[in-house]
Amino acid sequence: MEAVQAGWLSILPPVVAIILAIITKDVVFSLLLGALSGTLIYSMLAGMNPLIGPIEVLFKATLDGIDVYIILFICLLGALVQVIANSGASAAYGRWGSKTLKTRRSTLLATSVLGVLIFIDDYFNCLTVGTVMRPLSDRQKISRAKLAYIIDSTAAPVCILAPISSWAAAVGSNLRTTGAFTSDFSAFCSTIPYNLYALLTIAMVVYLSVSGRDFGPMGKQELLARELEYIKEEAREDNLPNGRVSDMIVPILALIVLTILGMLYNGGFFTPGDCHLSVTGALGNCNAAEALTWGGLSALILAFLMFVPRKLMSFKVFMEGVTEGMKNMVPSCSILILAWTISGVCRDQLLTAEYIRDLMAASSIPGALLPVLIFIVAAFLSFSTGTAWGTFGILIPIVIPVATALSPNLLVVALAATLSGSVFGDHCSPISDTTILSSTGAECDHMVHVSTQLPYALCSAGCAALGYIASGLTDGNLAVTLGVSFVSLAVLLLFVTRKSRKEV
Repeated sequence: MEAVQAGWLSILPPVVAIILAIITKDVVFSLLLGALSGTLIYSMLAGMNPLIGPIEVLFKATLDGIDVYIILFICLLGALVQVIANSGASAAYGRWGSKTLKTRRSTLLATSVLGVLIFIDDYFNCLTVGTVMRPLSDRQKISRAKLAYIIDSTAAPVCILAPISSWAAAVGSNLRTTGAFTSDFSAFCSTIPYNLYALLTIAMVVYLSVSGRDFGPMGKQELLARELEYIKEEAREDNLPNGRVSDMIVPILALIVLTILGMLYNGGFFTPGDCHLSVTGALGNCNAAEALTWGGLSALILAFLMFVPRKLMSFKVFMEGVTEGMKNMVPSCSILILAWTISGVCRDQLLTAEYIRDLMAASSIPGALLPVLIFIVAAFLSFSTGTAWGTFGILIPIVIPVATALSPNLLVVALAATLSGSVFGDHCSPISDTTILSSTGAECDHMVHVSTQLPYALCSAGCAALGYIASGLTDGNLAVTLGVSFVSLAVLLLFVTRKSRKEV
């Protein structure tokens, strides 16, 4: 499809979807209407039939935007989780974990640590952490909303700080095309101390886990989970086979190890000769979604070999579990496909890219305010489109020449503000794939996850904005930048949080 210019109409499809989702609480309906509004705009501007055109464009955008490997991986993971639960392994793991992690605090911290350790890829993080920690968090009566928040907050915010990750590779590829840096890896590493939103988000997760304090809608969800038994057992343990802890841990470990090996393989690490790449190069060159699918299928096959020959379950019961697990993932796949469709429609229209580029080119930005303004623009763009990677691609080629011309000393800070704002928008947008996958991994209602996470994300974003103002005024002084950011977050959290009704 040929691209068209739509000006301010560029932001209409995601805005329609977000507003409808908030009002109706029906994500699928809202995303579908948002996508149709985008295809209607495209059809009218492109001179297509106003009745047939929107539907035709909708299906083309869906087919162009869908990542089949991610859909396959989600279905395979759903099947794996279901057969593990049916084997009694999840219940055994929950009993074992409750002896080791005896408090809510220790369970929350363990979830956070696991999220930080799985820094290779955000999709991988969201679904794996949820699968592993959900049985333990349920036993401690931690709300699914809180679990989804921790998963989401240790996915993209951690990946954007890890030099060896799919996110670092994406940023590096965008930096490489500008030709502004001799080493895109070194340039990425230099942004890490100034990536304020990611740093503050991780600090906030640790604080909330240790203190047991919550506020806003999250506090209500936590009280429901603890006092009204909001979370119910997935199945009665006395009706389950006698699965062992190893029946859960071994397939999950196989999933992790084989996925990482798959990333290295299709990235070129094991390729002999001149085509051989280092670990960093292979991760930057890999197809993470393809490797996730390989790992998911291999883990499911391993579970079959562990369960059926031991007569832990029959072949028929195993396959029924596979079918049921895949069916459980249909709502998540539907939401994800429609979110990709909206993103595809916006890309086809070149709506946001040209609109934001024109705004920045026409603005006379004071050098001291450059970091905070870039942070705000990146956050708005990422929130509207639901993609941080797309925001990188749009803004990095614009930000680097603007920062070089207005305030060369703030080039690294401006680049970090771009990454930081992009992660913030992606982190809290209802149409972001990582937001959707986090609610999927925690088995939490998607809009509940969005509404409970947003106040926390806004706190971190507000303090990050103050840090970027301080950085601009002090010519990028790192001590002042971090000091203002973390002190403001500490003061804000002490002011807005409250102790839960029951002791941790």
